[in-house]
Amino acid sequence: MDLHGAFHVYDTTLRDGAQQEGLNLSVADKLGIARQLDDLGVGYIEGGWPGANPKDTEFFRRAAAELDLRHARLAAFGATRRAGVRAADDPLVAALRDSGAGVVTLVAKSHDRHVELALRTTLEENLAMVRDTVTHLREEGQTVFLDAEHFFDGYRGNRAYALEVLRTAAEAGAEVVALCDTNGGMLPDWVSDVVLDVIETTGARVGIHAHNDSGCAVANSLAAVAAGATHVQGCINGYGERTGNADLVTVVANLELKLDRRVLPQGLLREATRIAHAVAEVTNVPPASRQPYVGTSAFAHKAGLHASAIKVDPNLYQHMDPVGVGNDMRLLVSDMAGRASIELKGRELGYDLSDGSPRMKELVTRVTARVKEMEQNGHTFEAADASFELLLAEEVEGARPSYFDVESWRVITETRTDGEAISEATVKLRAEDVRYVVTGEGNGPVNALDAALREAIGQAFPEVAKFELIDYKVRILDQGHGTDAITRVLIETTDGESSWVTVGVGANVIEASWGALVDGLTFGLRRHHR
Repeated sequence: MDLHGAFHVYDTTLRDGAQQEGLNLSVADKLGIARQLDDLGVGYIEGGWPGANPKDTEFFRRAAAELDLRHARLAAFGATRRAGVRAADDPLVAALRDSGAGVVTLVAKSHDRHVELALRTTLEENLAMVRDTVTHLREEGQTVFLDAEHFFDGYRGNRAYALEVLRTAAEAGAEVVALCDTNGGMLPDWVSDVVLDVIETTGARVGIHAHNDSGCAVANSLAAVAAGATHVQGCINGYGERTGNADLVTVVANLELKLDRRVLPQGLLREATRIAHAVAEVTNVPPASRQPYVGTSAFAHKAGLHASAIKVDPNLYQHMDPVGVGNDMRLLVSDMAGRASIELKGRELGYDLSDGSPRMKELVTRVTARVKEMEQNGHTFEAADASFELLLAEEVEGARPSYFDVESWRVITETRTDGEAISEATVKLRAEDVRYVVTGEGNGPVNALDAALREAIGQAFPEVAKFELIDYKVRILDQGHGTDAITRVLIETTDGESSWVTVGVGANVIEASWGALVDGLTFGLRRHHR
C-alpha cells in the first residue's frame, strides 16, 4: 500500500508549530523532533523556510547528512515568486530549489483582499506568480504542494477567485492544494461544504490545514477528510501560533481507531504517547495532561463509581483500550475513592486486596477512610502515587517502610553583607544502626534540607547518590488564612530510570517540603531494595 499516494499525513511542527509563543527550537532540536516524527510514521515533515530563516537553511543542510528517514519525506516551505520577477531568478525560490528537499510546499494568497493589500499586486499577477513558481519547481524535479492561505475567508469574500487560485496551481502541476483556515474561525459543517465544492469544481486533490481558534481544528480536519480531503496537516501536541494547529496525533488516532482508515504504517500509532511526550521534552513545553489519547489523564479514573464499573469491565468507562496509542489506564486515589478504587489501585501496585476475606475487607475500608481523611486535611494522592504506595504498604504490611529514623532537623537562612542569602540545614538520623549528624548548604531552605538529608542517608545507602529532585510544586490550600495557611508540596524524584511523586502537607512550606522529601527518599530506597 502506497501510504504517500493513498493519504498524506503532513506534520508542520518544525515550521508552523515553532511559531508558538515561548517555543524556540535549535537546529539540533529540530533534527531530534524530525526523528521522532519519522518514528510515528508521518508521510511528510515540513522542516521550515530555507532562505528566509538562517536556522531553517542550516536545518536542511544538516538534514541531508544527519537524517536517515524511514517513513517521511522532508518538505521545504516557502512562498511563490515575487511580483514582476521570474521564478527562476527569485532568490527565495532558489533556496527552495537548492534545499535538497524532494517536496516543496508553497504558500500562496487565495484571498483577493490579501493579494491587493498585503502583496500590493493585481489578482492576475498573483495567478501568474502561482503558475510560474509551481511550473519552475516541477521542472526542477520537485513535488509541489500548495498552501492556499486564508482560503476559507477568501472563498467567502470572492469564491470565484479563491477557486481560480487552486485551479491554476493544480493545472501547473501542484499535487495537493491545501485549504488553510489561517484565522482558525471555521466550523465543521462549513468546512465540509467548502471542501465538497472545491473538489467538484476544480477536480484537484485537496488537503486541510486547520488552526484551533474556534476550538474546532481537529473536528474541522476530520470534516474535511469526510468530505473528500486526502491530505491533512497538523502539529504534534497541537503546537502553533495563538491557540495552535490541529493536534496531528488526535486527528490520526480518530481516523485510524474511529473511522478505520489506516493512515500510518501498521502498528506505529502505538508509539504516539511516547513520541508526544518525547517531543514535549525537547520543546520544554510541559505536555498537557488532558490531551486526548496521549495525555497522562486521558485514561485516568477518579470517581468511585467509575472504578466500580472498571473493576467489572475497563471498557465501561473508556472509549478505547489505551494500549492502542501506547498509553495506560490510571486509577486515581482521592477523596472520591471508594473500595473499588482502592482495590484496583492496589492491584496496579502489586497488592491483591480483593480476596473477600473479613480481614481484607476491613483493611480496604480502613485505607479508604484514611485516604479520605488525609485528603480532607490537604493531601492529594491522585498526583502522588508514591506516597499512596507507602501508605498502602504500611496498612498491608503492618508498618510503614523505613530505612532511617530521624531524630531532628532544623534549617536557618542568613543574609550576608554582600546581599547573598544562604540556607543551612542540620539533620540528625540513624540508618543501619549508625547515627549521622550532617549539615548541608543550599540556595534556599528546601535545597539545604535536601542536601543534608541525602548526604546523611547516602552514607548508609550509596544508591541515594543517583536520586535527584526534578520538580517541585507548592500550593497554599486555605488562602484566607494568609501566612498561617496550610501548605501542600509535591516533589518529583528520579533515579535516572524512572520518577515518582510524593506529597507533604504542613503548617508552612518547609514542614510540607520535609515530609515530601522523606517520602521521596523512602520510596526510592524501597524500590531499589525490593
